[in-house]
Amino acid sequence: MTGLGVGLIGTGYMGKCHALAWNSVASVFGDVERPRLVALAEVNADLAARKAAELGFATSTGNWRDLIDNADVDVISVTTPNAFHAEMAIAALEAGKHVWCEKPMAPLLADAERMQAAAARSGKVAAIGYNYIQNPMIRQIKALIDGGSIGTVNHVRIEMDEDFMADPQSLFYWKSEASSGYGALDDFAVHPLSLLFILFGHVETVIADMVKPYAERPLASGGSRAVENHDIASVLLRLECGISSVLMANRSAWGRKGRIALQIFGSTGSILFDQERMNEIELYQNAGEKAEQGFRRILAAPIHAPYDRFIPAPGHGLGFNDLKIIECRELLSAIRGERAHLIHFDDGLRIERSIHAMARSFAERRWVSLLES
Repeated sequence: MTGLGVGLIGTGYMGKCHALAWNSVASVFGDVERPRLVALAEVNADLAARKAAELGFATSTGNWRDLIDNADVDVISVTTPNAFHAEMAIAALEAGKHVWCEKPMAPLLADAERMQAAAARSGKVAAIGYNYIQNPMIRQIKALIDGGSIGTVNHVRIEMDEDFMADPQSLFYWKSEASSGYGALDDFAVHPLSLLFILFGHVETVIADMVKPYAERPLASGGSRAVENHDIASVLLRLECGISSVLMANRSAWGRKGRIALQIFGSTGSILFDQERMNEIELYQNAGEKAEQGFRRILAAPIHAPYDRFIPAPGHGLGFNDLKIIECRELLSAIRGERAHLIHFDDGLRIERSIHAMARSFAERRWVSLLES
């Protein structure tokens, strides 16, 4: 058999996103062998069979461990709720399979550490699903910074907001359980942290605040249940490179749908980016005639690789699922032993440690160094 054998655990929002990427990566890029969609696992056999037919997988099962034991599966996508990531990823790695795991690594830091250790022992590729770093415009921002287009960066502000938990009458579900993590921090803030890491490096020290806008949420069966984590987080950070930064995350922000607002301030200019307008950036440079200075918009175009693999004309735009296809291509590069634009478990663990340092800072009401976490 030729082509990498793929197993998928979970077929919700991100599971379907992974499946679309596996189905499309060879068609989009043309320079990789088409993966074989071998097996899909869901919570029961009936759902698994239906989803396998929809998503193009050859076989299905109601027991995820069947994928671990399947010799035809070379790589496993883990797209289940956060609390299940560690057990599944570690089992896959110990069985000699590559792993593509959705963020965050795990709610418990000890579990994330076990995942990283398993990856190191296995020698297999183990990557976290941070697809926002794959945006060609984020790569262009990195090129502008590295090329000195805004001088020396001295401050970064980044916000992530959505409103899927803004309604106080929305029913309680697993994202409000303590078992899923801290809330906005590890459900959300890991994405901004992935961008900060790609652009500037890791976090050094933090001080954080967290808020529960709604103490309880209604249950479908009647009554209510206490919310066990926090939907809003605000953090001051100092990066290892010395840059000061502000991070804010809010899952209850009415009107915000998929916003990651990034502002980068340098000694000679600024760069602005908003994920809700993900195919453009704004660049300000303190040069030329003062009367003509202002932000100028740069639209995504074929010159911003790998945009050209999708669309031959500028300004038409990529989408969320396209970024996952790019990430899938990077994963295949890593598996082939090539340099890849990914966040592997090593750096993923450092992002997890940043989140836990923020939670510790909130609990102890003080600055916390990552060396403590």
